Amino acid sequence: MKKLENKIPPAVVCAVCALAMKALALVPAWLTIPRYSVTAAVVVLIGIGFGIAGLGAFYQARTTINPLTPERTTQFVSGGIYRISRNPMYVGVACCLGAWAIWLAHWAAWLGVVAFVAYITRFQILPEERVLQQKFGTPYQQYCQRVRRWL
Repeated sequence: MKKLENKIPPAVVCAVCALAMKALALVPAWLTIPRYSVTAAVVVLIGIGFGIAGLGAFYQARTTINPLTPERTTQFVSGGIYRISRNPMYVGVACCLGAWAIWLAHWAAWLGVVAFVAYITRFQILPEERVLQQKFGTPYQQYCQRVRRWL
């Protein structure tokens, strides 16, 4: 099996993006965006919900939650939140970063969300999908045709 291209845990990628978003928000903006605190709170709660539901499904299936070792996966999970997204934990993180961008109220902060989604897709999700395709074959391929990668 091909090794994961990503050796950086997604939590670290998230933290780097969040810090970069804060730094970008300090740059004077030519376009101001109002701060929507309630919206940010709702979006972060949705993100946390996606993340917890994804983790819970993995624990229930007794398969690895370590994103750096997909080869240790004993089964792919396709029920529960995984009927909505193939990557609900990453959707949850992206929602939390989106909430942070809303809170920061600066258009440039959204670049951090875009960077996270692009990086995680290329260096984490695509390699995970290759591993899962090798391990689970046709059933996994059919699942991928039914359920979107993100939302």
